[in-house]
Amino acid sequence: METSERESKVQKLETALAVQEASMAGAQATQAATQAGMTSTFAATQGGTWAVMGVGSAPLIVGIFLGMAIAKG
Repeated sequence: METSERESKVQKLETALAVQEASMAGAQATQAATQAGMTSTFAATQGGTWAVMGVGSAPLIVGIFLGMAIAKG
């Protein structure tokens, strides 16, 4: 095998490794972005759930006390 053939093969291997590394970095970045999106979605869902529960519980408590007042009167 001639030196130029070896150099060509080494160059092709280096190119293939660079492409593989770039693909891996892209996959890791995509995974990190996906996980961040899922975390923020979960936090927003939790916040919305607690807000709805808070808004719904206030009239319930007022209604309980109002009903007790009416029952006594």
